[in-house]
This record gives sequence, C-alpha cells and structure tokens, in this order.
Amino acid sequence: MKITLEHTDASHSDFITLVSHLDADLKIRDGDDHEFYHQFNGIEALKHCIVAYHGNHAVGCGAIKPLDDTSMEVKRMFVFSEQRGKGIATTILKALEQWTKTLGYTSCKLETGIKQPEAIALYKRNGYNIISNYGQYAGVENSVCFEKTLL
Repeated sequence: MKITLEHTDASHSDFITLVSHLDADLKIRDGDDHEFYHQFNGIEALKHCIVAYHGNHAVGCGAIKPLDDTSMEVKRMFVFSEQRGKGIATTILKALEQWTKTLGYTSCKLETGIKQPEAIALYKRNGYNIISNYGQYAGVENSVCFEKTLL
C-alpha cells in the first residue's frame, strides 16, 4: 500500500474531516470523561499537521505543537479503523518526529487514554516510554502520557 503524506496546518479540509471522525470515536470511548479531554483538543492553533493519503483518499492524520522549549506534543493521531494494521499510523508518527527534529526540538510527548489500547500499543512499538502525567493530565487516572527522546 503506497501512502503519501501532506504537510499542512489545521485549516486543511481533509485534516478537519479526519479529526471529526477521531472526535466521534473518542466521544464513545471516553464516555463521561469526553468533555474534559475535548477542551484540550482544539485544532485552531495547530500549525504542523500531516494528512496521509492512499490514492486520493485521506486515511489518517496527526499533528505536533510546541509543549515546552525542548518538546513537541503529538496531537490528533487518527487512522480509519478499516485502514489500521497497515503501518499508516507509524508512518505518520515517524514523519511527525522528523518534523519535530527539523524544528529544533529534541523530544515528543503525548497523552492518550487507557481506553485506547491500539494507541498505547502504537506508541510502545515506536519507542515511546510511559512518563508521569504532565500538565492538565496530572492526576487524571484515565490518561497515559508518553515521551520519546529523538536522536
């Protein structure tokens, strides 16, 4: 399967559509906790987004945003369920990591939920280590935070 990646920002129509599918999935998974998490997932300020295409069809996305002086935060990772297991999320993640290095940052951090086992497996497979929950996620039992130092 040939996947192409487009570097863009949050105003891209395919990115917006993919994020709406992500949000619908998260609303089901997160249940009563959805509104808490949703407040931290606005896309308006995202300037570094990737949309993955199979042919002319947008099949996945991800983004990064500055978290601190050395870290970018991985946000809005999503691949349609019927496209999962084909390496698309890893391709997006690796491209986001490369973009992070290009921008002069040395690590990627992220938060995901315990109700997202596929995401947890993806990050572990790609060399991310569980860290203490940071920022707004500190003390939140349903959150799992990760970090990867980029060489």
